Amino acid sequence: MTALARIPGDTTFRELAPPADYPLVRRTIEFISREYQVQPSLAEVAEGVGASVGELEAALARWAGLSPKAFLQAVTLDHARRLLAEGLPLLDASIEVGLSGPSRLHDLFVKHEAVSPGTHKSKGEGMTLLYGFADGPFGRTLATWTERGLAGLAFSDEDRGGDDHALADMLGRWPRARTERDDEGAAAHVARVFSPERWCADQPLRIVLIGTDFEVRVWQRLLDIPLGAAETYSTVARDIGQPTASRAVGGAVGRNPLSFVVPCHRVVGKSGALTGYHWGLTRKRAMLGWEFGLKSG
Repeated sequence: MTALARIPGDTTFRELAPPADYPLVRRTIEFISREYQVQPSLAEVAEGVGASVGELEAALARWAGLSPKAFLQAVTLDHARRLLAEGLPLLDASIEVGLSGPSRLHDLFVKHEAVSPGTHKSKGEGMTLLYGFADGPFGRTLATWTERGLAGLAFSDEDRGGDDHALADMLGRWPRARTERDDEGAAAHVARVFSPERWCADQPLRIVLIGTDFEVRVWQRLLDIPLGAAETYSTVARDIGQPTASRAVGGAVGRNPLSFVVPCHRVVGKSGALTGYHWGLTRKRAMLGWEFGLKSG
């Protein structure tokens, strides 16, 4: 059955793309990132990713609600750099590439709380952490949670060690926690996070932030960045009262365990560049393109 997603703030619906679309989307973003200087045609992109023009257009339309041309505009880093080189301010350049916009739409309506400093310092001792894998719009997804809410959202890629690596990376943050596997529960969490029709204030997504005091402050600030917007590390540092701590903020952003939900993918470098991302720069571009499609739908 095909799922329908309501665009936040609108009354229209569009189909939610099947998880099988993401590998093609990923290859498309990687191809564009390599070949943007020659401005490949739609036919050249399709040939480069091993798909027909029709297959590529259909997959991008399902996945992001965008044409290939619009999707290229949303994810091409070179375009943002060129605009900035022409003297366009960061905000205006970000708007041009779909990273920012005038609307202050907050997407997930997250209700969050932080665990006690003692639980963090004890590396999760005395805490029960459930985990599981499920398919999502950005590939195979690992979810971890406690009885109080979602505690982690990460991704498994075969070229980066697969499920074992993703699980070790996530559970290594809380090595003394008791763990139980629940793939059915993970599927429910993944569906909740990536279903825009469920992004409503009267049913907030409950999350648990597990980190140092500084990390939690950074992650709480990231929750204020709305869908379709982008902010710099220096802006985040200033807003948490640490204007000289941009590098430390970058480290905290990189350690964010709740991908997409705590939107570290919406933080860019001072020049407007899409800097590194714990789960891969390709996926960061994909998230921004997907969100751009929600705003444009």
